Amino acid sequence: MIIECKDWKAQHDKMPPGTRLRVHGTITVSHPGIVPVLVKRRMQDKSFALALELELHQQDGNFMQVVCDKEVLFETQDEHGQIPKVDIIHDGKLIACITDIVETH
Repeated sequence: MIIECKDWKAQHDKMPPGTRLRVHGTITVSHPGIVPVLVKRRMQDKSFALALELELHQQDGNFMQVVCDKEVLFETQDEHGQIPKVDIIHDGKLIACITDIVETH
């Protein structure tokens, strides 16, 4: 269960060995056994925007019910050059839209 998400950032890294896009943020979850993972959505819109799905994976075991922050990271080879925005979706809802993408040369 997500309680909050914050500090979303995207970086278009053009440094060698190859162009990459990194997206990361902080997810507040209800216990430490929840692992947030960003994956590319199967359905992308027709623009050059990138849509990512936030999945929450449950680890096996018993965990204290204590709210904690978890970092989540997505990295991919840049497939089509300039990406104007990144949408983060969870349970069918848009939870973040990153339009300020830092470019590193």
